Amino acid sequence: MAELTLLFDGGCPLCQREVETLRRRDRGRGRLAFVDVDDPAYDPASYGGVSYAEAMGRMHALRADGVVIRDLEVFRQAYAAVGLGWLYAPTRWPLLRPLLEALYGLWARWRLAITGRPSLERLCRDRGGCSAEPAVP
Repeated sequence: MAELTLLFDGGCPLCQREVETLRRRDRGRGRLAFVDVDDPAYDPASYGGVSYAEAMGRMHALRADGVVIRDLEVFRQAYAAVGLGWLYAPTRWPLLRPLLEALYGLWARWRLAITGRPSLERLCRDRGGCSAEPAVP
């Protein structure tokens, strides 16, 4: 099993690019695995109970021990797994962390529109219904 399984939006061009970058950096070592939550076969029960709406609303991943992580922590752990942890190190710094977390929240809120994807409500409707309100801790 991979150290980290990232749940990503396979219909998002930026998400696809990031996944390809991480796959290349992983070099077939299997540290990272990727699950396209936009695939109709996506089953939340197989991935820590992370619903489609939650996964489309914010970044989620499952660690090998089954713990679900989200937001910038996913990127910190994924990039560390492929030897690029230094890129996300500043997101841990006490003075920058709150600002960067807030900026990520804004990005997550507007990602679908920025990347030309339909709204979460429409994606859920097209999928046959799901709560379009991602859970917020």
